[in-house]
Amino acid sequence: MTLAEKIIARAAGRDRVTPGEVVTCAVDLAMIHDSGGPRRVKPILERLGVGVWNPDRVVVATDHFVPVFDAQTRQIQNLTREWVKAQAIRAYYEEQGICHVVTPERGHLKPGLFAVGGDSHSPTGGAFGAYMFGVGSTEMAGVLATGEIWIKVPETILIEWSGAFGPGVMAKDVMLFLCGRMGMDGGRYQAVQYAGSAIGALAMPERMTLANMTAELGGQTGLIAADDVTGDWLMRHGAQGVEIDPWRFDPTAPAHERHRFDAATLAPQIAAPHSPANAAAVGEFAAVTPHVAYIGACTGAKLDDLRAAAAVIGDRPLAKGVELLVAPASVRETERAQDEGVMAVFERAGARILPSACGICAGYGDERLAAGTVCISSTARNFKGRMGDATSQVYLGSPLSVAAAAVAGRIIDPREVMA
Repeated sequence: MTLAEKIIARAAGRDRVTPGEVVTCAVDLAMIHDSGGPRRVKPILERLGVGVWNPDRVVVATDHFVPVFDAQTRQIQNLTREWVKAQAIRAYYEEQGICHVVTPERGHLKPGLFAVGGDSHSPTGGAFGAYMFGVGSTEMAGVLATGEIWIKVPETILIEWSGAFGPGVMAKDVMLFLCGRMGMDGGRYQAVQYAGSAIGALAMPERMTLANMTAELGGQTGLIAADDVTGDWLMRHGAQGVEIDPWRFDPTAPAHERHRFDAATLAPQIAAPHSPANAAAVGEFAAVTPHVAYIGACTGAKLDDLRAAAAVIGDRPLAKGVELLVAPASVRETERAQDEGVMAVFERAGARILPSACGICAGYGDERLAAGTVCISSTARNFKGRMGDATSQVYLGSPLSVAAAAVAGRIIDPREVMA
């Protein structure tokens, strides 16, 4: 069986499943946040007259309506806090960062888990060899009430990258390239699995970006088979009972589609407004002069992302007319970046440091883009009006590309300014 089939079979209590079957699976972990979580599921559960099936298998993070800035956001956070307490949920992370980063960094994910999340970027969990996908609030309420969910066993689309990625190329470039090449329905709501020597060489934060942006590729989940890199990272982050061998890559497993690429040929990518699928090599965008450079989101502000961006900026000042905004993905990542001197690089350059939250990536907060603003961003999406005014223009790039544009005053190949 494929990795997806193995995990689903275990969750369904079956020896084997095949693509196209509809099975009912026991959920190992349910993750929700303040926007689509308690304020949406609480009324449904109350109408059903039930509580959470197992509070030890639920993770709640506040990351959308953060920080509290008005009566509505205060009410939402109070409701979230009170509901978590009433349901005896212990894994509650208030203003600790973006749920897709906080959940694994607090040790809640491991290979072989079958998990759901109340957010479209929940496939991030697939970086750890878990089958994780996003559901809406109504379906999440069903999960919270019963601990189960039905699923149609997916086909597997295998994407292999051989060789090694060159300097200046990050996981974000990989996903923008794939969105441009395959389209935003290229994943066909199936299981997309990433493999090959180039993928195996990636650190876990980069793997998280691949799995996360499977949502932009149209997949249900994005999977990377477990290996020693996975196990080492999870043990350092407090995960318990991590088992690697059953969830390693099996080159003999069948795949519905196979796509093979040479990692050495990939150049840094940029996606033009208003879709991640509008992607091309960075050199195609040399005439674009951004007003705002945004380093944030679960795809672009983890510690490794911050390190990469800071290395590009170094002692360089920001280009005239460019505002740099930095919103680290979690409080823990911020603290580590501060200890390493990474945040000091941004501060010396004149960047504004924003809270660890979804922020303007999801269209929340006071920093939303004004009319006519041109922005280069490390976020996953650049849909029209998502980050602010409908007339704003958002270009997507890796943290390296965003940092390079911030100091150059235009979109350039980050390799031109890398030491």
